[in-house]
Amino acid sequence: MTILIENEVDAKFDFDYEDIAKKVINTSMDLLKFPFEAEISLTITDANGIQAINKEFRDIDSATDVLSFPMVEYESAGIFDKIEADEDLFNPETGEVILGDIVLCKERIYSQAEEYGHSVLREYAFLIAHSMLHLFGFDHMTEDEAAVMEEKQREILDALGISRD
Repeated sequence: MTILIENEVDAKFDFDYEDIAKKVINTSMDLLKFPFEAEISLTITDANGIQAINKEFRDIDSATDVLSFPMVEYESAGIFDKIEADEDLFNPETGEVILGDIVLCKERIYSQAEEYGHSVLREYAFLIAHSMLHLFGFDHMTEDEAAVMEEKQREILDALGISRD
């Protein structure tokens, strides 16, 4: 497993943000039974940085909390059986599936933790879990999809003992 983490704005946290990211990513992969080794890129940026990325790739000129850029297209969320047939999804040097990119906004991590009344650690872990589900093909465009994502996010965070306290 390759997890590339770039803290391009030198964001400071009172926890080991690299270790937490790796734990959330690994737990997500385990709980969803992802059958391959994977490569994932995680970038921590600021509001200006995420706004520029959001504008460039989604044509939305505003900051957001997290962006997910999945490299795999799924027929059904969380069903991984078609991946092996697409050699373009694999890094030829490592043999890992290039799962995608996660971009987090440091200001939103702090402000949403305060808004929702939980720790910065919980918000950070939640956003990574949420984004991992997007990398697995899940979405929240309908109430049913949102309910599935919420349940899976809860399972990931519960497995890590990260609560809303």
